[in-house]
Amino acid sequence: MPQHAQNTRVCRACDGFAIAAITTGTRHRDGTRATLHVACPTCRGLGHTAPAALASVGR
Repeated sequence: MPQHAQNTRVCRACDGFAIAAITTGTRHRDGTRATLHVACPTCRGLGHTAPAALASVGR
């Protein structure tokens, strides 16, 4: 019997790649690159968004 995949909504802003590693151009003493980890501001680093019915707040 086939297994059904969960139907999660992927973030439109980051396409599911919620955290990006950006190189700064400098290197550490051991030769590795210095990187910054930046989270998607839309989904806050989760990679998916809540359905519209759950996300609405207020009236």
